[in-house]
Amino acid sequence: MDGNEQPPVTVTRPLVNHRMLAMLRAVGAGRGLVSCSSEPDLFIDGLSCGDQFAAHTLAHLGLVRAAGPGLPGELVPAVLTAAGQAIISGEQRPAA
Repeated sequence: MDGNEQPPVTVTRPLVNHRMLAMLRAVGAGRGLVSCSSEPDLFIDGLSCGDQFAAHTLAHLGLVRAAGPGLPGELVPAVLTAAGQAIISGEQRPAA
């Protein structure tokens, strides 16, 4: 480098495992509901996800969110954020 070059920009995206990827795909397909809570629970096809830790992680990473407002504890449709959509569209590979 001659001193005028900028270092390459590194974009860090959250890595998800295969189970989380399946959860994201289900939400992306319109099959998800989320509870209105600080620790949102995820429901797929009307059934509670067996791995609520993963569901909470997806929400806290900003990959899944409620489609709209709701009362505390109410179930509302879940949607992917732009970051969640980027993951399932193949822009990022899941963690092993």
